Amino acid sequence: MIVTIERLGHLGDGIAPGPVYVPGMLPGEVVEGELEGSTLAKPRILAPSPQRVKPPCAHARTCGGCALQHASDDFVAGWKQAVVEAALAGQGLSAPFRPIVTSPPRSRRRATLSARRTKVGVTVGFHARGSDMLVAVPDCRLLHPDLIATFPAVATITEAGGSRKGELTLTVTRSLTGPDIAVAGGKALDASLRQQIAALAEAHGIARLTWDGEPVALRVPPVVAFDGIRVTPPPGAFLQATEAGEAALRDAVAEAVGGARRVVDLFAGCGTFALPLARQAEVHAVEGEAALTGALAQGWRQAEGLKRVTTETRDLFRRPLVAEDLRGFDAAVIDPPRAGAEAQTRMLAESGPPRIAAVSCNPVTFARDAAVLVAAGYRLDWVQVVDQFRWSTHVELVACLTRTP
Repeated sequence: MIVTIERLGHLGDGIAPGPVYVPGMLPGEVVEGELEGSTLAKPRILAPSPQRVKPPCAHARTCGGCALQHASDDFVAGWKQAVVEAALAGQGLSAPFRPIVTSPPRSRRRATLSARRTKVGVTVGFHARGSDMLVAVPDCRLLHPDLIATFPAVATITEAGGSRKGELTLTVTRSLTGPDIAVAGGKALDASLRQQIAALAEAHGIARLTWDGEPVALRVPPVVAFDGIRVTPPPGAFLQATEAGEAALRDAVAEAVGGARRVVDLFAGCGTFALPLARQAEVHAVEGEAALTGALAQGWRQAEGLKRVTTETRDLFRRPLVAEDLRGFDAAVIDPPRAGAEAQTRMLAESGPPRIAAVSCNPVTFARDAAVLVAAGYRLDWVQVVDQFRWSTHVELVACLTRTP
């Protein structure tokens, strides 16, 4: 069967009329293969796209971590912006777009690795696309070299605490004081295993190691810096994937809130935006997990030159801030998870501050929530797309919304 690829799907698959799905293809390419259900198997490119490039990573064909290494940077940037434009158009919205900011290769500071014991040792890496097969990635072009350097430690930890029947999941974060590793799926800890794992963490210079939520080793508190403001996040805490991506998001948020003197930061995490904003404004940071608000508050207490920061642990899905809570703020920052924040957005629409910096990792839910704000009198001034998940289909953005008089 011969097909011509018309567009990319949300997972990065080429889509031909039918629809027929062809992984690894680009729009305009003519492809021949064997139709299996709705997928073209064993595809062979008869006419390649001029946007096709040689994948820079040796693991690209087998590893499922990157979906778009075969596409030029210009194509990926244009496609990601088009994804946001399409989501907005679906809600009857449009906006001016700032030039996309893309994180460089080898800059991911946080990754969730899989590791498995085998007959000949340990495999550390990512799963193949749509498969439980684990692919070793010793020369990954996505991860920061400091994360690659943790692979020997991950392997020895897996050898000691992993089961031949299962697989460990390890969230590895690059910190200023050494790797921070949170392990899930390991053997049950007994006194012997605890001692062995702690010794391995010390030998490999791991700052902190957590085992299925239980602290096992703390050589030194792991530290990350939000624009120079040092924070020790709780184990496995959400952080922006790259320092460059975080900086781009932070700069856009700061511009969106403008000269606000009082800012409410919704879904504040452990202070990515709240703490840098406190250089110019008083900030009230709201987050659903007490461990995160605790880390944020501690970071503020230890910093110098910041204005007042208050924290509140609150489930914004079940108990969004209402009109009385929002009164007196000049600007809001809202950075919800992928599901968006429909309930909190409706409260902002009803009585929110004059300026909103909306941060999102899901263009569809962002557009849905933005439509609620626009209908209530806000104007969508601009959108900044940030690609810190290079070579993936993941899209992040910041938007500036201002309430029209």
